Amino acid sequence: MLSHVLPSAQGMDFWEIAPENWIPMGGKYQKILRQFTEQNTFVCHGLSLSIGSPDPLDVNFVKAVKGFLDEHHILFYSEHLSYCSGNGHLYDLMPIPFTEEAVKHVVQRVKQVQDILERPLVLENVSYYAAPGQQMTEQEFTLSILKESGCMLLLDVNNIYVNSINHRYDASQFLAAMPSDKIAYGHIAGHYDEADDLKVDTHGADVIEPVWQLLQQAYELHGVFPTVLERDFNIPPLTELLSEVTHIKQLQQAAALANVSKRLA
Repeated sequence: MLSHVLPSAQGMDFWEIAPENWIPMGGKYQKILRQFTEQNTFVCHGLSLSIGSPDPLDVNFVKAVKGFLDEHHILFYSEHLSYCSGNGHLYDLMPIPFTEEAVKHVVQRVKQVQDILERPLVLENVSYYAAPGQQMTEQEFTLSILKESGCMLLLDVNNIYVNSINHRYDASQFLAAMPSDKIAYGHIAGHYDEADDLKVDTHGADVIEPVWQLLQQAYELHGVFPTVLERDFNIPPLTELLSEVTHIKQLQQAAALANVSKRLA
């Protein structure tokens, strides 16, 4: 897939890959990947760390990720602020209870991961559709994890929009509350409209205008940060995807100019 896409999409600032898809690969596949990582900037976005799981941390897996990051000179390893295992893998992202006990549990695991990786872990604010045992808001929970663990934030703008509709909170207020100095990079994607009050984060559609507007707000509030366009299925022709990437760059350029103008005013 990389060998088909990368040569046709020159000018990209960076690419994101899942380490789980590449760590087991050997031989020519690792050689091909090394060629690309030597010529392009990559980040890793994991799928199975399960940072909030009640199961013991898979230390051997984290060590394998560490080796992969070092081998390919990849700085950022991001994961989801959720869990996907409990007596076996669940193959879905489950919501961590928003409680003080869960904060302590996650923080301890994040610190353990960071000690092994020898770099900050980057955690993504995730979409969720139920909040079992909730004692804190999503915002309070996220901020507590960031503050107490020392990890960084992968700011997913579409997830903020989806959650704001599903759980009835102000997306702009949530966005403004995130600490600018913790944002490593961002995600933007499309979603599915199940109903007026139920949005499902699918990465299977074009980004809609309210999400573009929220991304613009994010750049204005926090400064311009690297941003990945996610698309997992219903993949259109590459030219259509590149037009959305171009839109990201246009928003970044506009925000950068606006921020300079403010400083000069």
